[in-house]
Amino acid sequence: MKRPALEISVFTLIRIVFNTLHRMVYPFLTVLGRGVGVDITTMSYLLTVRNVVGTVGPFAASAADRRGRKFGMLLGAALFTLGAGVVVFWPTFPGLAISILLATLGKYIFDPSMIAWLGDRIPYETRGRTLAVTEFSWSLAFILGVPLAGFLIRTRGWMAPFPLFALLGAVIFVTLLFLLPKDTPSPDEQGPAANFRLVLTTLPALAGLAMGLCSSAANEVVNLIFGVWLEQSFGLQITALAAASAVIGLSELGGEGLVAAFVDKLGKPRAVALGLAVNCLAALALPIVGHSAAGALAGLFFFYISFEFTLVSSIPLMTELVPSARATLMAFNVAALSLGRALGDLLAPRLYAAGFWMVVLGAVGFNLLALAALSKVKASAGD
Repeated sequence: MKRPALEISVFTLIRIVFNTLHRMVYPFLTVLGRGVGVDITTMSYLLTVRNVVGTVGPFAASAADRRGRKFGMLLGAALFTLGAGVVVFWPTFPGLAISILLATLGKYIFDPSMIAWLGDRIPYETRGRTLAVTEFSWSLAFILGVPLAGFLIRTRGWMAPFPLFALLGAVIFVTLLFLLPKDTPSPDEQGPAANFRLVLTTLPALAGLAMGLCSSAANEVVNLIFGVWLEQSFGLQITALAAASAVIGLSELGGEGLVAAFVDKLGKPRAVALGLAVNCLAALALPIVGHSAAGALAGLFFFYISFEFTLVSSIPLMTELVPSARATLMAFNVAALSLGRALGDLLAPRLYAAGFWMVVLGAVGFNLLALAALSKVKASAGD
């Protein structure tokens, strides 16, 4: 097996592990809270703080521009391993909080460092397909990893997944240490302040960040409300929400597959524009087809597959906007997506209070803003 293919396979497996811990918190929030003796409100505060961690990613991930991509990935893996291990030795709410926050910070450092590593080595013309393959880890974590974590929790208790995550984290660190060749930064690599200044004064980069923020907010206003909408519309809370979870996982997998197949052929800006347009149509269709549980789930499938297509298509596009500060920009992109989710979480209940149509119009409005921002990105895109 050629080295790039081996590295891509290893990166994908690593991200399945990281994303499983990240995503399992939502379905098992009550179980984890009960395990450490706190209520759901307290756990929700922890998730709020976790979202804030995404906004500090650029400060830590800039190390990958300054000291090398391999260093950034090793730092991320070390923090993930440390985080997973804390709650094993300190099974309390503070221990769980520290575990989740450290593991999240590790993921937010590893991801942009890995993307920058591949961006340095994979030609832009084929980079979309390569990065889409690594993004399969997001949906596979939900389809495979989270059920495995659930099995461990049901059979061995709420803390059971964490020793396994700590062990896997240590294996990941050692694997990266010996698998990846040393990547010494070039002599013209700049410090964090210079990288920040470069990102924040480059118009296409700022437009790309605005695009990510707005598209993320569009997704989140629906994401936060769809469970409430299904429950109030059909009274099928457990059944409908379980089906919706399966729909989300399959739609994410489908979106990533479509990107792998078509993004390099379509061109990255065109693919992002197509995804945003289809997402608008899917959002507008939700109240129309959502007169039955089956119709609502079908509408959600197209809404989520188009969002995933948009998000994954935007990643290779962003990698080429500021190549000399690639890891820093990708960390800023994570921060922008986190802020978009926070904005969506803030607005969604207020929009829903005025009716589900207002949620839909909010999503469409954010997508239109993302399209406007995309027009400023296209000028510097390579395709």
